[in-house]
Amino acid sequence: MERKPFRISVEKAWRYFCLTYDIVWNATLVLLIAALCLVCFAAGAGAGYFAFLVKDLAVPSPDKMKSEIYRYEETSHMYFANGVYLGRFRSDLDREAVPLSEVSPYVVQAIIATEDEHFYEHDGVVPKAVIRAVFQELTNSPVKSGGSTLTQQLVKNQMLTNEVSFERKAKEMLLSLRLEKFFSKEDILEAYLNVVPFGRNSSGRNIAGIQAAAQGVFGVNAKELNLAQAAFLAGLPQNPFVYTPFAADGSVKSDLSAGLKRMKTVLYRMKRAGYISEKQYKEALSYDVAKHLAAPKPSPFERYPFLTMEIERRAKEVIAETFAKRDGHSAKEWGRDPALRRRYLGEAEKALRQGGLRIYTTIDKDIYERMQKVAARYPYYGNDNVYYTKDGKTGKTVAHRQPVEVGAMLIENKTGKIISFVGGRDYGRERLQPVRDVPASRARPL
Repeated sequence: MERKPFRISVEKAWRYFCLTYDIVWNATLVLLIAALCLVCFAAGAGAGYFAFLVKDLAVPSPDKMKSEIYRYEETSHMYFANGVYLGRFRSDLDREAVPLSEVSPYVVQAIIATEDEHFYEHDGVVPKAVIRAVFQELTNSPVKSGGSTLTQQLVKNQMLTNEVSFERKAKEMLLSLRLEKFFSKEDILEAYLNVVPFGRNSSGRNIAGIQAAAQGVFGVNAKELNLAQAAFLAGLPQNPFVYTPFAADGSVKSDLSAGLKRMKTVLYRMKRAGYISEKQYKEALSYDVAKHLAAPKPSPFERYPFLTMEIERRAKEVIAETFAKRDGHSAKEWGRDPALRRRYLGEAEKALRQGGLRIYTTIDKDIYERMQKVAARYPYYGNDNVYYTKDGKTGKTVAHRQPVEVGAMLIENKTGKIISFVGGRDYGRERLQPVRDVPASRARPL
């Protein structure tokens, strides 16, 4: 049986097309409206959650933000007479603040290219980066790209804590936006470079701030850093104690590959951002970092133990008394109230360790060093000093012989200032000798 060919009129085809189009369009429109509602709901929920997280945050004034942003520990320094530099006070952290004008342009370019390539464009927060970081966190992604700008890092270090939570992050974003409103990009960058940690220096001490990093890693000032040195240092903040070239004792690590690999990443990003040319990039890659690392420097305490401890003791007394007078306490109160003394001596101790003070003395460096040499080498002081202790295991009395002690002081009669002194033969023995076992006839008053 012959089948009739299927035929449809143009009019019917058009009606089918219009009907299909209407169905698809309506379905698409419904989906778009649903998606828009979902986006609006998510945005509203996100905004509400953000408001909930920051509801207890007191919005700081510009002056308060300034005091907190620029409040960082800075190492105090000691000087001989006539402004001759003696060294830094003992501290858990070495830091010396510098203005941005005293920092190599390479450092600024390296930090921006590595840590925040849109630094000069954003207002403290990059929404795209934040959304990406939140998505990675919610999906437990193995790749964490991070979403913090330099401004956010500064706020976290100076105004908040290192707590890992959505609440801290929300506060960090709000404060970053406010900080950008009242501070210039240069102010923010300067504060960041003086705050950020850089690992250890050639003496094994912790360092923070670009000036301490430049001096402690390469033995130069921040302004004198070349391209390769700047790139190496700019890579350290991401993981300071992995990338630092020095171990805890100040020795150079046997394997510097982690820090050098990070330096190459920084240089590549600088080239990609247009800060350096291909020629500069290749020259910096060939720079021998290990060859130019700073040599270890003995601390002032290691070189001048009697002097540095005496400076600390006297400086602490003077500063504590000054603080007490500032608060309206008389010299009589300060001298007789033990609780008051403890309180202000504690404040003075903190000021010496963290306040970036400059302590000038009347001690003449050349004369002081000559007197120490005489005390250490002159053999004719008299008979050895002998003291006895009991062996804890055997109960036997053991005799200990030590060179007789010595002390001296050189004072200018006209002014009464101390020009030099000898505190003893060996500071280590002064501290470690068990005085209780020394016979009374031989004991020296401290």
